[in-house]
This record gives sequence, C-alpha cells and structure tokens, in this order.
Amino acid sequence: MNLLNIVAKNASRNQRRSTLTVLSIAFGLLLLTVMMTIWRAFYIDRAGEESSHRLITRHKVSMAFLLPAFYRDKIRSLPGVKHAVNETWFGGQYKDDRPENFFAQFGTDPQEYLQVFPEFQMPPDQLLAWQHDRAGCIVDSDLAKKHGWKVGDRIYIKGTVWPVDLDLTIRGIFTAPTPAEALLFNNEYLEEGFPTVKGRVGWFEVLADSAADVPRVAEEIDAQFRNATRPTKTETEKAFQLDYIAMLGNVKAFLLSICGAVVFATLLVSANTMAMSIRERTREVAVLKALGFTRGAVLWLFVSEAITLALAGGVLGTFAAWGLVSVMAHSPQLALLFIGVRITLPTVLAGLMVAAILGLASAFVPAYNASRKNIVDGLRYVG
Repeated sequence: MNLLNIVAKNASRNQRRSTLTVLSIAFGLLLLTVMMTIWRAFYIDRAGEESSHRLITRHKVSMAFLLPAFYRDKIRSLPGVKHAVNETWFGGQYKDDRPENFFAQFGTDPQEYLQVFPEFQMPPDQLLAWQHDRAGCIVDSDLAKKHGWKVGDRIYIKGTVWPVDLDLTIRGIFTAPTPAEALLFNNEYLEEGFPTVKGRVGWFEVLADSAADVPRVAEEIDAQFRNATRPTKTETEKAFQLDYIAMLGNVKAFLLSICGAVVFATLLVSANTMAMSIRERTREVAVLKALGFTRGAVLWLFVSEAITLALAGGVLGTFAAWGLVSVMAHSPQLALLFIGVRITLPTVLAGLMVAAILGLASAFVPAYNASRKNIVDGLRYVG
C-alpha cells in the first residue's frame, strides 16, 4: 500500500466527521467564492471595448432630477463626441408586481440608440420598423425568451413612476453580449402621454471617438453646464456602476469583512477536526514510526489528508457558488445589480488555493507535534 492509498483511507476513516468537515469547508468556500466574484466584477474587471468609449451624463445632484433635452445637441457639438442619446427610466409594472415580471424599461431615441450601443445586434428591418412606429419597442432576446414574446406582440405596462400607461408593440428583438433584461421604447410616446415631462430626459449616454478622449470629453461636458440651473456629472459606465453600488454603503469593507470572517471560521473548523483526528491516532503514529516511517513521512500523511478534505470541500463549494451566482444574475430582484456577473477560472483557482492553504495551516502544527513524539511515549498514550 503506497502513501496515497493511506491518505485516502485515513481521510474516509471516520466518514461522518469527514463528511461534516467537507460540508463545512464547502459552505465557507461557497461564501468566499461568491464574495470574490462580486469583488472582481465590481472593482477589478475592466469594461468591454464599447463600454470603455461610453460616458453617462446625469444631473449632478441625483438621477431623480431630469435634464433639459437640448443638452444633447450641445454635447454632440463637443470635439471627441461621436454620438449622444437620451434615456429616461420608466419603471412601470408588467402584469403584476411579482418579482419575475419586473424588468427595466427606458424611453430613448430609436434613431441613434444603437449607434451608441453598437454591440446590441438586431436585424435592420426590425430596427427600421421600430424607428417608424412611435408606439413600438424593442426587447432583449433573453427577456423575450423568458416571457415568450415575439415580434408583433403587444405589451401593456402600467405606469407607477409616471402617470401614463404604455401600450407598446414589439418591433424588434436585440441580442446583447451580456443579458440586458430591458425594454426600450420611443421617449416621444412618454412625452405625448405626459406633456409635463416634454423637453426633459433622465440622462444621456455619450459615445466618445476613442477611450483616450473619454476623460477630456467628461471634463468638457461638465464644464459646459457648470453654471447652468441644472449642472451635470459625467462619468464612465464603470464609475457610474460603482457610484450606484456606493449608495448601498461601504461595499468594499463589507466584502472584505465577510471574506475574512469566512476564512477564519473555516480555518477553526478544519483545525479542530484535524487536531482531534491526529490526537486520536497518536499510538498509530508511534506504530508507523516503529515500522520505519520517518518524521517527514508522518507529517506528509497528515497534511495531505487535511489538504485532500479541504480541496474536496473547495470543489463542492465553488460548484455550488457557480449555481448561486447564476441564480443571482437572473434573479428579478438582483438582475440590475448582478447582470453579467459570473464566476471565472481565476476565481475558481483562487478559491481552491485558499482551500488548500487552509488545509495545510489547520494540520501542520498538530501533525508536526505528532511526528516528533517519541515512539515509547506514543505507544503508552491513552486517548
């Protein structure tokens, strides 16, 4: 019997204890992997090529305040600006208030929207049909699949933010690199139903000529409206997302504290299990040493056993985390915040590395002490 077989048999000797240990580590790695995935998505991952060229111009104080629509022409006239399109959040109710029926709805300009978002793909005839139908709309392909919509279907949305209801016809279905979970309609439809909002919009999506132009364009836009009655704040899409997240509180500190607590708790569970297991096998260690096993071999046996259990829990935990993140990204309540978030290979490898380190750290001290114990004292031990 080689050392690997001994490790495998020792790891499964007490099946109940081993199973509970693996599940405990798996739960810890589940939380840790989810937290690392969120951290990576919010603070590390870079925006796509198209997104890196885009800016969002909103009211300096809050997005709750609308901007004059004529700002759009002034923004377009700035050097380095390729396109600019208005957007307004509608936030109506489809069918009922159940979470699965919630999705984003935006009023915009059909003539220029897809020029600002070139990554959104849609057949030219559907785009043309949307542009020529004031009561038309387009929807994300994943959203259409979810609700069983097809081109030509009519959608009724009850206004909750605005005192107007939308009776729209689907004129096109677009495909996005990451699910958008959104419906887009002609903003003029909203203005006709609620004339008070005519000439005002929520914000502007601005497409710069290049990523290098983005900082300068942002500064020039805000400088142009600095002394206006409605000043602006212009930032990249990534910065806008982080500002939105910051409204929830100190997310960075929260994620770090959760990760630290998870690692510490998992280490305690693993260390306690390994200390109990090694202490119970003190006489066995003495027998192994009497048979010729060196201190290094005994140390390697126990450490390998701990790492094996930890990695088993790590694999189980990261697999469960993959399912949980997928659910979060498609959850009606969380889709707007976690849309496009997914577990990457580096995150999985980092989680497994943490699991292996936890296994090593939890077993090294008791295994080292056991390997140094005198054969005679070990054989006399009664535990």
